[in-house]
Amino acid sequence: MPASYQNSSPYFTTTQSNGYLDVWNYRNFPAQTDDILYQVELQYQYRPDLLAYDLYNDVNLWWVFASRNPDVIQDPIYDLVAGTQIYIPKITTLKQALGI
Repeated sequence: MPASYQNSSPYFTTTQSNGYLDVWNYRNFPAQTDDILYQVELQYQYRPDLLAYDLYNDVNLWWVFASRNPDVIQDPIYDLVAGTQIYIPKITTLKQALGI
């Protein structure tokens, strides 16, 4: 039986067949006027999961930062470096976009 991904997963919109994921369907977060410009602190360097937990109370939303900032973050872990400025969606915007 194929795995079922939750709304908070980057794979939620990717189709599955015979237990395998198809070509990844990228989940985009377009810019919003109320997004927060944030400078990554040293404690979150290489740890998008910790940042997601502290902001959204959910480590599984680590991928949102790369999705929202594709011009800054190519690698969701190693491009999250202290001092880097990224935009962060507010929790209300994120919940609405993901349907959670």
